[in-house]
Amino acid sequence: MGLLKNLKDMKDMVAAAPGMIETANALGAQAQAQAAAATQAGGQAQVNALNTASYGQPSAAALEPIAGVSLETYTAVVKGISAFGYDSDRLPEVAASMGISAADWAIAQPGWGERIQADRALGNRFNVLYTQA
Repeated sequence: MGLLKNLKDMKDMVAAAPGMIETANALGAQAQAQAAAATQAGGQAQVNALNTASYGQPSAAALEPIAGVSLETYTAVVKGISAFGYDSDRLPEVAASMGISAADWAIAQPGWGERIQADRALGNRFNVLYTQA
């Protein structure tokens, strides 16, 4: 009787093997994706740290809100279009969802863009906020 039970258990195990292999492969792929994301995030953190050491911190004047939109809020809006495939035409919509009027966004968007391009310390601060968002 023990021999027949062992044969049945072996048959059940062989029948379950393809599903177990598929699950193991899926878990392996997920682990690889997570490791790649962690490596990329770590690399960006190193770049941000080096840039901060090189360029320093932005001045208080550079961090002043534009049309009531802070750098943190601007960054959140810019990062928010990732949900729309990075379609920049959706920026006003994302801004509105965060309580920013169309008129204020029309001033803040180009204003922050110009400041960030002109001030490397501010540009680095934007990158730090963007990668953390």
